[in-house]
Amino acid sequence: MHPPSTAPYESRGRRRATRARRWIVVIASVVALGLVAWPVMSYFEIPPFTDKGAPVSYDPGGDANDGKGGKPVDSKTLLPTGPKADFRNAKTMSDGTQVSVVSITGAKSGFKGKVWVWAPKEYMDPKFAKSGFPVLIALPGGPGNDGNYWAFGEFGSDKLSLEGSITKWYQEGKSKPFLLAMPILNPGPDDGGIYWDGSDIPGQPKMGTWLTEDVPDLMKANFRTLKSRDGWAFMGSSTGGFVGLKSVLQKPDKFKAVIASGPDIVPDSPLWKGHETERQQNNPEVLAKQLIARKGPDVYLAFQYGTKENKKMISDVTKFIATYGDKGPVHTKLNVIEGGTHNGATYLRGMDAGPIAWISEHMEGPTPAS
Repeated sequence: MHPPSTAPYESRGRRRATRARRWIVVIASVVALGLVAWPVMSYFEIPPFTDKGAPVSYDPGGDANDGKGGKPVDSKTLLPTGPKADFRNAKTMSDGTQVSVVSITGAKSGFKGKVWVWAPKEYMDPKFAKSGFPVLIALPGGPGNDGNYWAFGEFGSDKLSLEGSITKWYQEGKSKPFLLAMPILNPGPDDGGIYWDGSDIPGQPKMGTWLTEDVPDLMKANFRTLKSRDGWAFMGSSTGGFVGLKSVLQKPDKFKAVIASGPDIVPDSPLWKGHETERQQNNPEVLAKQLIARKGPDVYLAFQYGTKENKKMISDVTKFIATYGDKGPVHTKLNVIEGGTHNGATYLRGMDAGPIAWISEHMEGPTPAS
C-alpha cells in the first residue's frame, strides 16, 4: 500500500512561502521608500512629515502667563504678564528648539505684523525656571516686510543661523543665552525706494512704536524677562542696523546695547519730506549728542562692517565713532570684517569675533537657582 501523497500540502506550503516573501519585499520597499521620502516630504513641509504650524508653548509649567507663576528668583525678574500669544511653529532646530511666529496688532502702534521668536534650551532648564532672560531684537535689512531672514537661518545650516550661533556662543562663554524677537521691519515693500526707517513718520504706520514698544510687550507677555534695560538689546544689518542704533539712542531707558552691522547713520527715507523736525528726532547723530549732554544713561554701540562694503557707509560709521564714541555715556566698539560684504552671513561671522561678547558683558541674566 502506497503512503498518501503530500504533493498538495507541499504545493500549498510553497505558495504560502512565496506570498510571505512577496509581502516581505513589499514591506521592505515601503519602508525604504518611506526613509527616502521622509526628508523630502519634511523639506517641502508636507503633513504629517512636519510640525510646521503646530502650536508652540514656551511655558515650562512653573511660570503661568497670568503673572501668578510664583516668586521669581530675585527682584530683577519679570514673570510673563500675559495674555499668551498664539505662537505657531515656523522651524524646528536640530537641538529641538523651535522658531515660532505670531501675527499681532500692536496695542500702542496699531500696526499689525508678524513676529518670529526663539528661546534657547536653557529657557526650559529647571535651574533657570525662576530667572529672567535677556532679549535681543534682531532686525533684517532690505524690504523687511515679508519676513525676517534672521528667523530662518538662510545662511546654510542651523550652525550658520542666528539661533544656532547664539547656542554655540553661549556654550563657548561668549554670549548670553538670549531670547530672540525677530519682527517685521517695514509695513510694505520698498518699491520705488520707499522705506520707513523704523520710525513714527507723520502720516505713516508707527513703526518706531511697533519695534520699541509692541514687540517688547509681546516678549514680556510670554517670557520671563528682565525688568531693567540691562536685559534688552538690538541687533540689525543695513537698515535694521540703523533702526537698532537709533532705538537705543532714542530710548536708552529701555535698551542698553546694539550690534549695528553695515548701518545707515542718518534717517533718509523719502517719507520724511516735509517733516524735518521729526526726522531730526530720529537722527542718531542728534540723539548721541543729546545723550552726551544729559550725561547718561550709558549705552553700548557695537558697529561692524566688511572691508568690501560701500565706502560712504564705512566713512559715515567711522566719522560717527570718532565724533561721539567713548565720550561720556556713549561707548562704542568697531569690528572690521576682512573681506566681508553687505550680507547677513558676513555679519554673523563678524559677531563671533567680538561684538556679541562685548554687549553680553554689559547685560544681565539669566541667574541659575542656588
